[in-house]
Amino acid sequence: MERGQMPRLDVIDVAWPNLARVNNFLLGGKDNYRADREAGERLLQIAPEASQVAQAAHRFLLRVTSHLVQEYRMRQFVVFGCGLPTPVGVHQVAQANTDLRVVYVDDDPLVLVHGRALWEDRRHTLVVRGDAMQASSLLLRSDVRQMIDLASPVAVMFVSVLHTVPELADAARVLEQMAGVLAPGSFIVASHLVSEDAEVRQRANVLLQEVATAGHWGRVRSRSEIEPLFVPLRLVAPGLVDVHQWRPGSEACAGDGSRKWAEYGAVAMVG
Repeated sequence: MERGQMPRLDVIDVAWPNLARVNNFLLGGKDNYRADREAGERLLQIAPEASQVAQAAHRFLLRVTSHLVQEYRMRQFVVFGCGLPTPVGVHQVAQANTDLRVVYVDDDPLVLVHGRALWEDRRHTLVVRGDAMQASSLLLRSDVRQMIDLASPVAVMFVSVLHTVPELADAARVLEQMAGVLAPGSFIVASHLVSEDAEVRQRANVLLQEVATAGHWGRVRSRSEIEPLFVPLRLVAPGLVDVHQWRPGSEACAGDGSRKWAEYGAVAMVG
């Protein structure tokens, strides 16, 4: 759905599970339907930690946002794969900065409808259609350029996104190209679902391929597979870790360390 078009209800099939709504279910949200809950339950049978990990990844996103605002006075954010609106989003965490600009990006029609209704104000927040494979070119779009100044530092977020990119080489290219277009002092934040159990990876990938929008799914991978993605980047401490462990502060870290289902993430500085 492009801006200015009326929502087409026939493209939102509530009888078939949808990845954004399944993730909403795992986060404890209410914007999901029976098919989504059933798919979520199937995933929990494969990976009982899936709900904990989804919630940990969301907290990681918010913790990183807070850290970048407080420590680096970051005022520009681009959030890829933003998903359905949650009670607290990036723009709400960073709202102490009066010059805040946030662009939310997703390719799911339902996410766009909800995001534009609940999060977009066109002054500080914008919701646009796109995906990680278009990341560097999306920043050059006129509507995005009106919100984001590429001559100044920008934080680009790929949280829970890299595993939706089909080929690992393409995920590496997304990060490399992004680093090439951002101003010094910018940040790239990224995370990827991980499992060290080959059977869990295979079963989960079959299920998630079914529910991904337009078949946009990559793979849950092992940690050794994803580590090369982050090698060319200048990671800030503590580097590539389970998202539970990225500067948790006072947050409880129960549930981290799973070898069967986890999400690993990192924050990299550009320049």
